[in-house]
Amino acid sequence: MYLDGNALAGPLSEIFAVDLTSAVGTCAACGLKGPVAALMVYDAGPGLVARCPGCEEVVMRLVRGPQEAWLDLRGTVSLRIPLQ
Repeated sequence: MYLDGNALAGPLSEIFAVDLTSAVGTCAACGLKGPVAALMVYDAGPGLVARCPGCEEVVMRLVRGPQEAWLDLRGTVSLRIPLQ
């Protein structure tokens, strides 16, 4: 069972000043482009794992500790972030 990418809104807002759920990412594995909100987010581990809805490859990992956060975007070719 997974959540949609909107589950990343709160955790990512602690790191970035803009809402990243409307940002358009490109999957490094299959090339699918779509909003972060469309990702399949799994929250059963110590952090959040977001997978591509097209090929199910991992595109983003986010783990938050008490003093810092780790964001891994190695499965994302690019992330187009709207500034308005």
